[in-house]
Amino acid sequence: MSRGKENTGFTCDNCGSEVLPLTNGSYRNHCPFCLYSKHVDAIPGDRGETCGGMMKPVRLVCKPGKGYQLIHKCLTCGRERTNRIAEYSIQPDEIEELLKLL
Repeated sequence: MSRGKENTGFTCDNCGSEVLPLTNGSYRNHCPFCLYSKHVDAIPGDRGETCGGMMKPVRLVCKPGKGYQLIHKCLTCGRERTNRIAEYSIQPDEIEELLKLL
């Protein structure tokens, strides 16, 4: 599957917002409005995970060299994933939602 096919927009299953794909070469994996994600990737962008559960944003951490990252926890299987925040994009992550995680 090409990167263009993997990096597509979607409708958020949590809040219903229309989410545009990132344009900076990365993958959009969470809603910039409510910060929820869906457990669909085994490896970023592969859409190979079969769980499909909703992933709740539970914490915000700062990692040296990587900046701020969201920690999502799957509400179905409990697995946690780390995801970079989307700062400089057409739909940056809502700062008010990020601050709730501090």
